[in-house]
Amino acid sequence: MAALESESNGRGDEQRHRGPSLLAVAIVYAVLFVASLIAMAALTGGEHFPSPFEPPASTSGFFSDHAAAVQVSAFLQFGAAMPLAIFSAAAASRLQFLGVRAAGPSIALVGGTLASAMTLLSGLVQWVLSQAGIATSDGALRALHLLAFASGGPGFVVPFGILVAGIAVSGGLPGHLPRWVMWFGLVIAAIAELSSLSILTPAAAYLLPAARFLGLIWLIVVGATLPSTRGSRTAATAGPAFHPLAGVPQP
Repeated sequence: MAALESESNGRGDEQRHRGPSLLAVAIVYAVLFVASLIAMAALTGGEHFPSPFEPPASTSGFFSDHAAAVQVSAFLQFGAAMPLAIFSAAAASRLQFLGVRAAGPSIALVGGTLASAMTLLSGLVQWVLSQAGIATSDGALRALHLLAFASGGPGFVVPFGILVAGIAVSGGLPGHLPRWVMWFGLVIAAIAELSSLSILTPAAAYLLPAARFLGLIWLIVVGATLPSTRGSRTAATAGPAFHPLAGVPQP
């Protein structure tokens, strides 16, 4: 794959990973997502996207009165899915480039792909909620509102935790990431997986924003700390492959 190819930095002893800047992609993702929240608050006079646990009567009024705000927020969240997918693919590729031969990069890629898909779905459902006539149909409004929450809440956060865990372990154990970054990521991943309890009880819903916003910060930290270069003598962290006849004199 082209993303796994490397190029010399001109000194002959170091190679650079060919791929997008993880820091830049993480920042773009964070900016788009935070912008969706700011746009919602600015266009609604300080209100936020309603929780599905609120009375249906109040949510109906919100979507009918603030259709434009919901549409703008949906557009920004839809757009945020793209840099998240790119970050997941680029981070997995870079870990493999650095010599990680375990399952961690593939696990991270699967988690990031699923999280990106859930973000896309949530943004599209919110766009549907902003269309004329939806807010006046109680059954359709309730179903779409729940789907927007399910996909953008636990549907996103749980696989996002898998993305974080995959990068944290496969980057931290070989020393490509600082230890505190690895442990910070594992804490976020644990919170993300526990947020799946929000499907059973609304009391666990507070774990969703905790994992999401801590995860935003963590992605930026990873983008700034995960190296993009390797020494030619350390192309694989596992070192040379073991041979059963190593050290035995050959005829």
